[in-house]
Amino acid sequence: MKRKIFAVAASVAALALSACMLAGCSSSAPAEKEQFIVGFDAAYPPYGYLATNGEEGYKADDGNTYTGFDLDLANEVCAMNNWDLVVKPIDWDSKDALLGSGDINCIWNGFTYEGREDQYAWSGQYMINAQVVVAKADSGIKTLADLAGKTVITQKDSAALDVLEGDMKDVANTFKKLETIGDYNNAFMQLESGAVDAVACDLSIAAYQLAAKDGVFAQLDETLSSEHYAVGLAKGEDEKAQLITDSLKKLDEEGKIKTLCEKYADQGMDYANWCLQ
Repeated sequence: MKRKIFAVAASVAALALSACMLAGCSSSAPAEKEQFIVGFDAAYPPYGYLATNGEEGYKADDGNTYTGFDLDLANEVCAMNNWDLVVKPIDWDSKDALLGSGDINCIWNGFTYEGREDQYAWSGQYMINAQVVVAKADSGIKTLADLAGKTVITQKDSAALDVLEGDMKDVANTFKKLETIGDYNNAFMQLESGAVDAVACDLSIAAYQLAAKDGVFAQLDETLSSEHYAVGLAKGEDEKAQLITDSLKKLDEEGKIKTLCEKYADQGMDYANWCLQ
């Protein structure tokens, strides 16, 4: 009788072990990380751009390596939340379609909050920014009034364009022409060549270009607007947006934000503009 009981128990144990093996049970199998796909403009230094000259960065599906302040921030936040960072360079004017389709999880790239408040689930606003105008240093353009009769260029679907078509429309109406272009690197190439008279852009972009071309460009003292950067997620992703906010605050408490700002200081990044407390 005991032998029969032992035989039955052994059979049950064997069946349980087989079921567990078929189901892929393993006490040592690591949990799969959640992917977090960051959409960014690959020509938007110092926040996101193509790594060159051996710079370390993040490999994208296109085979290129990208770096930048916001990509480093995203990497730190992903590490803190056990997410697998995936960087995805995008056409800026396709960002909303990509976010809506789920091809990206967020827009994180010097993304202006003002004017878009109800369009996304937002992280906390983390960086102070402004919309400014840059001209060639020897152009004689010193004020917004000096732009009358001049050709000004800005990026498509940018905060600067929104301002010039909105609150500062009266200023834009004095221009000879307001042009748009796909990225700011090419905008500043046109400015340097004399094809346009000025570039309207984010303060951070202006700081980067002035640092890269010392003495070539000059920023006007008058600004078009002041604003803030934040991370934009699809509407309804409020919980994840809050996780990002909390993570950024913790990174600041640990001193990592200041360290990252210092890393990009030669490109115009300044910890004094960090505003998330």
